Amino acid sequence: MLPDIKGSCPFAEDSFSRFPSQSNMYGLCQAGDQELLAATLKGKVVCFRYQDLQQKLRPVAKEVQFTYIPVDAEIVSIDAFNKSPPNRGLVVGITFIKDSGDKATPFLNIYCDYEPGSEFNLESIAQSCLNLELQFTPFQLYHTELQFGEGQRETVFLLSGHDQRIHFYKENASLHQFEEQPVERFFPELKELPSNVLWLDVLSIDDGRRLTAFGCQNGCVGLALVNQRGPEILQSWRLQQDSPISTVSLFPLKLPTHNSNTEWLHADEVSEVTEYNLLVTSTIEMAVVYRDVERCGVSRPVCLSDSDQCDAILCALLIDLDFDGQLEVLLGTYGQDLLCYKFQQPVGATEEGQFQLMWRRSFRSPLLSIIYLDLTGDGVKELAILTIKGLHILQHSLTSTADLVLQRLADRVAKISDAPKDRPITKQDCERTTASTNNGQNASTS
Repeated sequence: MLPDIKGSCPFAEDSFSRFPSQSNMYGLCQAGDQELLAATLKGKVVCFRYQDLQQKLRPVAKEVQFTYIPVDAEIVSIDAFNKSPPNRGLVVGITFIKDSGDKATPFLNIYCDYEPGSEFNLESIAQSCLNLELQFTPFQLYHTELQFGEGQRETVFLLSGHDQRIHFYKENASLHQFEEQPVERFFPELKELPSNVLWLDVLSIDDGRRLTAFGCQNGCVGLALVNQRGPEILQSWRLQQDSPISTVSLFPLKLPTHNSNTEWLHADEVSEVTEYNLLVTSTIEMAVVYRDVERCGVSRPVCLSDSDQCDAILCALLIDLDFDGQLEVLLGTYGQDLLCYKFQQPVGATEEGQFQLMWRRSFRSPLLSIIYLDLTGDGVKELAILTIKGLHILQHSLTSTADLVLQRLADRVAKISDAPKDRPITKQDCERTTASTNNGQNASTS
């Protein structure tokens, strides 16, 4: 049982769309800026968006007819991305298993329209298919931006399978198609894996480096720091847990560092340092955050207390829910609960910070996937939660959000007005004021 929690969920449910059959933890992705694609196990793909109907924004869920997906197919995973500049276009990947009676055959379909003017048209993209038969059962389909050469960038697919391998798919622009290439050529940290990878995450950091994390079916967690220019593995770590790993998520955490030059600084004006952390969730154990993995590897674990009290954790997301610049941890569980944890700064210099459970929200079915995006185009993002029964859309209170923007504008103006006359107006002051004004305009128009 979870302890009594004083905080309440800051979201209100705006809509719920029931699907014809259930999905899974790989079954939801963002497609473009304001659309979602949800895949059901019975071969259906639903596009969810908000449309202006009768002068009101209304949620619309519409099935998209992707070609070369048989009616008896079972969709395993779906993912989509916009091509890295200067290239243009939306790419959608769908893995499924076709049951032919005698045997089940897995496939990967990659959809991309190269016709000028149709690169982002989902209906046209759904008719332009590259069909690849697989020799393994697929799991997570994931995309990441690859950095190589002199500032070159390209977004690629990574697909995990039951063959204990990660498969790498890169676009061949001259042939207008995607091809599988050896993963060790660009991701040497994914060459030799101890088990089937259930979840993968990649985060690019400064100096042309990246952090790569994966979680395996046998409970193994892998982490690597890689120089992308080689690519070259700078450091790598492994740890073993007692149950299958459901998700891994790399995320930054901003920590205050007080400036020694405080003659004209307000008490709350401090500089910040960014550390990179790894969230690991499993099907039985508590969720764990490994702090400052870039420098410390996996030697600084912090457990998220009571995160093991709501059955298996199936999904996780790191987002700034209260607009304070610090990411909160959202956990979706098979026990039908959404849990929110917030990092609490340490009191003393020798103490470790902790993640505190702030609130819990219950649903009527297990949670499978979470995405945070601006579906309505008003500048304030919505929380999309895929459950076994369908898709929930939760919204911030626009009144509370607008009040928060106005309060922060007032605070910023007061700080600038109260500053000593010999204190210069800094670039940071201007940037903060401009950002607050823009946020206020976005909130007011909504």
